[in-house]
Amino acid sequence: MVAADSTTVPATGGEPAAAGPVAAGAPGDAAGSGPAGRDATPDLLPVPTRQWVGLLPEELAAALATWGEPSYRGQQIFTWMHRRGVTRFAAMTDLPKALRRRLAALGDPVVPEVRAVQVDPEDGTRKYLLELADGQLIETVLMRYRYGLSLCVSSQVGCAMGCRFCASTLGGLVRNLSAAEMAGQLLVVNRHLAVQGERVSHLVVMGIGEPLQNLDATLRFLRIAHHPKGAGISYRHMTVSTSGLVPQIRRLAEEGLPITLAVSLHAPNDALRSWLMPVNRRWPMAELMDACREYVQRTGRRITFEYVLIEDVNDRPEHAAEVADVLAGLGGPVHVNLIPWNPVSERPFKAPSPQRVEAFAAALRRRGVNVTVRRQLGRRIEAACGQLRRRALAAAGDGSS
Repeated sequence: MVAADSTTVPATGGEPAAAGPVAAGAPGDAAGSGPAGRDATPDLLPVPTRQWVGLLPEELAAALATWGEPSYRGQQIFTWMHRRGVTRFAAMTDLPKALRRRLAALGDPVVPEVRAVQVDPEDGTRKYLLELADGQLIETVLMRYRYGLSLCVSSQVGCAMGCRFCASTLGGLVRNLSAAEMAGQLLVVNRHLAVQGERVSHLVVMGIGEPLQNLDATLRFLRIAHHPKGAGISYRHMTVSTSGLVPQIRRLAEEGLPITLAVSLHAPNDALRSWLMPVNRRWPMAELMDACREYVQRTGRRITFEYVLIEDVNDRPEHAAEVADVLAGLGGPVHVNLIPWNPVSERPFKAPSPQRVEAFAAALRRRGVNVTVRRQLGRRIEAACGQLRRRALAAAGDGSS
């Protein structure tokens, strides 16, 4: 672990996580781990290789049932991983020794490796640089609020959305994360917090990447994080962000999860939004608002609209008036979260003054819009998405991936 604002260089190589099933029997393991006297079999265990962290208890149970194990073994393993942070089968002491040996022979669960940690000395925000099994780097950020500890989770390596103000999209998209890699971020941070007797209480899937472009893995991760045998985080304490992928917003509404949807708006009209966010050229604001209206009607949940304020770009009084007009037609509860732009060295923008931020907020409130100004956390450590990863890649001589 690297303290304060130092950064390590990514390691070369790494073991990619395979997608196929794993062998059920280990060489030399003549005795089975289930019913007494059963011989070991050479079957394949029907789970992705070493991706145990991405499976729900019932899926673990179904896989182990092929070995003749009782169904509660799935819950035992799930609890060891997601509540206790244990990722070595040999240390799961309420499992039979023979089963532990057999599982360990297949390979222990893979979780991201902590390469660096930055800690903001003013507010305690922690940014983790994590290395995945194939050597790719991601970030996750732990933020302390009066209501608890919130973890900002990445959903992709890099990002394809191309937003002009964001560091995450520099270099483009490398690949999606698996549900195991997303859950691994929570597991690793909770393991660190356990030393202080603390746990993550809230999740925001707002880190590197577009979560709805990786919707299946994101939904699986949310269900894993919510499960009472694991981290047990309430769905109402989870937020998923999107830059505005209309079909996926509609699909998310159909899932019926009582999570908060956060839509990255960042502009009051199509011309400016298309310039800042290329996704708007595919799904312009009228289509986006239609999908948001459907989401509110189906779920009854309030949508949060994220709005990054950039000086002399989208922070004028007339912009606030347009935003209020756009949101007035949604027909349900909305909330605007104003975010003063967090500087990114590769971007030419400036953050507005506190006076301009407050003037924009006041203009929205006068028009009946519920507004908060996001507390700026982690400014001393460049906590905006993707910046630590970019520095690490640059130090390794690869700023393109």
